[in-house]
Amino acid sequence: MTKKIDDFKIDINIINRRITNKEALDLIKNASLLELGKLASAKKSQLHPEKITTFIVDRNINYTNVCWVDCKFCAFFRHGKDEDSYVLKFDEIDQKIEELLEIGGTQILFQGGVHPKLKIDYYEELVGHIHAKYPQITIHGFSAIEIDFIARVSRISKLEVLKRLQAKGLSSIPGAGAEILSDRVRDIIAPKKMDTAEWLEVHRLAHSIGMKTTATMMFGTVETDEEIIEHWEHLRKLQDETGGFRAFIMWSFQGKNTKLMEEHPEIKPQSSNKYLRLLAVSRLYLDNFRNMQSSWVTQGSYIGQLALKFGANDLGSTMMEENVVKAAGAANRMNQDEMIRLIKDVDENPAKRNTAYEILERF
Repeated sequence: MTKKIDDFKIDINIINRRITNKEALDLIKNASLLELGKLASAKKSQLHPEKITTFIVDRNINYTNVCWVDCKFCAFFRHGKDEDSYVLKFDEIDQKIEELLEIGGTQILFQGGVHPKLKIDYYEELVGHIHAKYPQITIHGFSAIEIDFIARVSRISKLEVLKRLQAKGLSSIPGAGAEILSDRVRDIIAPKKMDTAEWLEVHRLAHSIGMKTTATMMFGTVETDEEIIEHWEHLRKLQDETGGFRAFIMWSFQGKNTKLMEEHPEIKPQSSNKYLRLLAVSRLYLDNFRNMQSSWVTQGSYIGQLALKFGANDLGSTMMEENVVKAAGAANRMNQDEMIRLIKDVDENPAKRNTAYEILERF
């Protein structure tokens, strides 16, 4: 029998110990949103007593939109024969980086498209070119799916791909492609994509050579609350093992223009309540993750701000350019000044950071 939320009692010591999957499920289903916010804020304060909220000035560069994986939740990909498919030329990428430098940017988030014909030589030349020309820019790029396919099409190991790209200047890899780390869910929303164990293995290999990564989660498709916790459990276990994740970033599925919405019209947009509830419980459950990012890009700037009261300590990127979730209907934008204002408005201390979460400037 489900407990009424009004009758649900929370153990306040939960912030001082590791919570179980059963407790996490109980919190998601039964705790009041206000209580979750208080607990997540208390947990965040243990890790960040100085009340600093960070952000980064960067740019998403999608070097190609050609992709064979055909994820049903994605509206960005094209096939090579499509008229609007592209692979950016190096001088086009250079122009984007020059524009980023003009506004004080420090990082590029570099992702495709999993292009069926691009091999390791192309990626080595690309990363090497950027690193040599713009050594001040951190290259945070290539999802686990891209790394895995580069290895397969180039007939080398995933570890060799990582080592060769690291040698050319790749600093870290993003957590893209995780979605929900449940093979039941993955088989429905992206049947051609790597499975849970394979995604985890790429990140484990990256961590083994000193390459830090981030972890992500996209919720709001066909997953259950139990599968969300399964996802968190995979991440917590790997973080216990390697300590290689710098941050956790969670966002809700954006369904406009996607095949998944055509096939599953019963999927409904996720509420702000659900986003904040999951964010708060993830802060409690993922006790070995120091940094949690607010997803203002999908939630909007004010829910993004409210997320700072539900466990997030980072507003993520100013996103000079973002194309992937925009293609699926999310078009929120925010500049550095607005980020600073929103952070100060909730009585926290704004600071610009780099990819490694080192403070570059305080405001």
